[in-house]
Amino acid sequence: MTVPDFQSFFYPILEFASDQKEHSLNEVKDYLTEHFQLTEEAKSERVPSGTQTKFDNRIYWTKSYFGKAKLIENTKRAHFRITERGLKFLHKFNSNITIKDLKTIDEFKEFNEGTNSDDQTETKTATVTPELKEETQTPLEQLEETFQFIQNELASEILDKIRINSWQFFEDLVVDLMIKMGYGGSKSKAGKSIQRTNDEGIDGIINEDKLGLDIIYLQAKMWQTETTISRPEVQKFVGALHGKRAKKGVFITTSSFTKGAIEYVKTIDPKVILIDGQTLTNLMIEYNVGTTVIESYQIKKIDLDYFEK
Repeated sequence: MTVPDFQSFFYPILEFASDQKEHSLNEVKDYLTEHFQLTEEAKSERVPSGTQTKFDNRIYWTKSYFGKAKLIENTKRAHFRITERGLKFLHKFNSNITIKDLKTIDEFKEFNEGTNSDDQTETKTATVTPELKEETQTPLEQLEETFQFIQNELASEILDKIRINSWQFFEDLVVDLMIKMGYGGSKSKAGKSIQRTNDEGIDGIINEDKLGLDIIYLQAKMWQTETTISRPEVQKFVGALHGKRAKKGVFITTSSFTKGAIEYVKTIDPKVILIDGQTLTNLMIEYNVGTTVIESYQIKKIDLDYFEK
């Protein structure tokens, strides 16, 4: 079974705490593993950024929400106990508890929507957290999905811009990217080390390091439309590498590779890396080639060690 949606954690966690004993988060994890019949593989599934598992993330946010609603109280680090309010709230439900149910509690509504329950006017305070639109996800999961959507849209736009440009532009782009990734040394040195060979399927060469201790051979294919590159095309490049006694090659395209081509390069020597259009644009975004940062946000969490010196 996969990890259930965010709201599915609410009822079992509150029910588990209904014995009014102090419980640790590790106890909660063990209980939920058994309750949902989760495998280790399911529990290891991560949020899009890979920073933590969905399982841990949803437990963390459930505990946070319950704390804001005054349904539980923290007793010590990573430990909590249900409150009287929590017991009374739990007794209203037989199985499921939702965010909509939590919003019936003034403290949680204020936290979630940014309203000031003490103010009888329509004045609102600054929003503490955005009101959830997709209530099956935690705030972090929503944020990461939004971020990924923006990244995907940017990648698509970059690929369109590349395809309407010239071959010379694409060559310069490849040089800029390789330099930003640490290959070829400086721009001036890279200009000397990269050559348009047009030799047996090899488009250029670049030093792997600043000292030129090893060489990487390049093949670059820019297509104006989506064209899939199959195994025979990659084999031609590999044959050219053998002719040069080369050990390493990079095949870069604005298109994509077939499954056969991808499987083929896993079994051969020399080492060949395939960079398709999606990977190319992702690398450009990561290394700021043709992109610029318009805003930066840092997601922080409390440093409990600081407060427990």
